[in-house]
Amino acid sequence: MQDGVAGRLTPLLTRILLGDDGTPDELPVRVSAWDGSSVGPAGTPAFVIRHRRALRRLLWKPGEMGLVRAYVAGELDIEGDVFAALGAVQRVMRSGDEPIRLSGDDKREIVRTAVMLGAVGTEPRPPAEEFPAGGAPTDAAPLRAPAAFFAELFGPTLAHGSGQWDQAVDLDDAQHAALTCAADRLGLFPGARVLDLRAGWGAFARRAAAAGARVVALTRTPEQAEYVADQRLDGVDVRSGGIDSAGDGPYDAVVGLGGVESPDEAVPHLYRLLAPGGRLLLQQPTRRPGPHQVRRTFTTSYMFPEHGEPRTLAELVAAVEDSGLEIRGVTALREHHARTLRAWAARLQRHWTRCADLAGEGRARVWLLYLAASALACESGRVGVHEIAAIRRDRDGRAGTTLVEERAVQPR
Repeated sequence: MQDGVAGRLTPLLTRILLGDDGTPDELPVRVSAWDGSSVGPAGTPAFVIRHRRALRRLLWKPGEMGLVRAYVAGELDIEGDVFAALGAVQRVMRSGDEPIRLSGDDKREIVRTAVMLGAVGTEPRPPAEEFPAGGAPTDAAPLRAPAAFFAELFGPTLAHGSGQWDQAVDLDDAQHAALTCAADRLGLFPGARVLDLRAGWGAFARRAAAAGARVVALTRTPEQAEYVADQRLDGVDVRSGGIDSAGDGPYDAVVGLGGVESPDEAVPHLYRLLAPGGRLLLQQPTRRPGPHQVRRTFTTSYMFPEHGEPRTLAELVAAVEDSGLEIRGVTALREHHARTLRAWAARLQRHWTRCADLAGEGRARVWLLYLAASALACESGRVGVHEIAAIRRDRDGRAGTTLVEERAVQPR
């Protein structure tokens, strides 16, 4: 049925989704309204407007933030393939906190439509899951969920890094391969002292401890610290906090499978923590080069406010080299990361009721939107993940022996 609310919304939807040159016949998705009316091609994913408050959000923020707020609040739903739905409206999802530019005539037509539909009013408050503008939460909100939620999301290993999919048949295989490869590249040996910068729920710490290493595992939340500590892993010292909680070192190996915040500041600190001959393995989100405007986006508003926007690979390499570390290898993990994100999203959808019960409906919606949008960004090449392997040379310029215990970091 193309009459009713959806029919009246067609001009507005066309402008927001397609821009100046679009026509109603080109709508990339189906849109259904609360009165049962719908517009758009059959057989495509559908955006379902369940409440007129969703329109009010889009009127105040006609771009990514309006769409996200309506979805997180449950006023807007996506029926069908969430990846296809978001892919079809990527123009909107790339605008961040910047409203889509509308002409004076467009705005007057939108107001008339809004009045007809009873959608005029003050700007609705953001959902409770959104961080304050210009500020960051003090409780690491996206991570403050029970370990059981993340076990449903990440799988039983609770590994939170990119899987290695070359020979893997499923997510568990991919994560096992990724952890094994990371341990091999670090050349772990019994007694090696290892710093895990983003230990999360302890997946790599368990792998390193199994190799006989002594691990200092840094976690971001008390829940993560308690979960890892409760496993009573021999040789694992769990600490809640950032790099400042690592102590003075020295470490034979430092691993950051979840990246680091502010590489320019963090990497020189890591250089000082590494023993001569010690190795660094860092997996860091990156963006493609080119002009880039920093703005408030869905990710910084709902997931990781301290991350800001990813650096380019060139900037990341420069930060590592400027610190005095020698880069030994750079590996692109973009496709692996995209596939991992899709696997996590599939798990979340498969266990939706359980996840929503554990973390709350709004937070589960935030995670699904984040995973799907991030996977699409990886697949399009707008963002990626690069692994950098580096080493701190010893006083003679060698890169194969630590001076901590006179052991080979990696056999040659």
